[in-house]
Amino acid sequence: MPRYYLGADLGATKTHVLITDEQGVAIGFGKAGSGNHESVGYKGFKTNLTQAASQALTMAGLDPAQIAGAGFGIGGYDWPIERKPMLRVIGTLNLGGPVEVVNDAELGILTSSPRGWGVAVVSGTGCNCRGWDVTRQHHGRVTGSGLEFGEAAGASELMLMVSRAIAYDWSGRGPKTALSSAFVEKFGARDVEDLLQRVICRRIEFDASAAPLVFQVAAEGDPVAVDLIRWAGRELGKLALTVIRQLHFEELDFDLVQIGSMWDGSPVLTEEAQNVVWEYAPAAHFIRSKEPPVVGAILLGMEAAGVQPDEGVRETLVSTTSLVLTASQSQV
Repeated sequence: MPRYYLGADLGATKTHVLITDEQGVAIGFGKAGSGNHESVGYKGFKTNLTQAASQALTMAGLDPAQIAGAGFGIGGYDWPIERKPMLRVIGTLNLGGPVEVVNDAELGILTSSPRGWGVAVVSGTGCNCRGWDVTRQHHGRVTGSGLEFGEAAGASELMLMVSRAIAYDWSGRGPKTALSSAFVEKFGARDVEDLLQRVICRRIEFDASAAPLVFQVAAEGDPVAVDLIRWAGRELGKLALTVIRQLHFEELDFDLVQIGSMWDGSPVLTEEAQNVVWEYAPAAHFIRSKEPPVVGAILLGMEAAGVQPDEGVRETLVSTTSLVLTASQSQV
């Protein structure tokens, strides 16, 4: 009797649900809005998960009871107290097999580390860092709660620093920066004072979606923008080093997986992170994750069902999932 698996990647901006057969062939896919309960609440988490799962099951022609195992990587799942309410929501899907739930950062290790262990550093809308050793019995982590707790830098944290840099330019407290004119133009403000007024009075928002402009200004040589990118890279390196030390990886050869769109903004980000990490863990092997994170969720679901997928299954899973995602994007 064929066995089917479900994987879900629930992040700050989107929810992806994938269904595959036991050979790793993607046969169903669904997508919806944010799956992070910190931004949409548990009600939004349930709504978007249910929508994406329903799409995937319909495409696969399956009933929920036919799922032999399911894995969920959930953005914002940072503390044990959150596990029970998340499992309650997942339980409403009425899936047939066992379920495992991890923070979405950990999907990157499953997806992109050939060894299946190491450290994952996320720099997307937000930032996070997780890791586990070869036994998967010892885990390392940070709070995953952003700049308020001294952790940076995803696009959201970078934009907070951009706000500060533009304010310093305007007041004379800091150096002049081309970021000011770039953001005045982007938001159609009259001048820098008008821009700051709109931001401070909540008429506009410097959110994560504006981060690509920072990389553009940095690429054009603005020293302040370049320094912000360097700062972000160093901060990400510090996150990684924190988890490396927790797991005592300093003398080991291990994989460090880079997850999230910020890593594609500039090679400077990676270079600065490497400078921080390699000083204390010179054998860390940086891997830019290119595979869809939902692949890791399927692997997690297979493991939950007691299946250890071989390399052939992994390769099939990656290739067929990429095709399904490409087809999905072309329909938008």
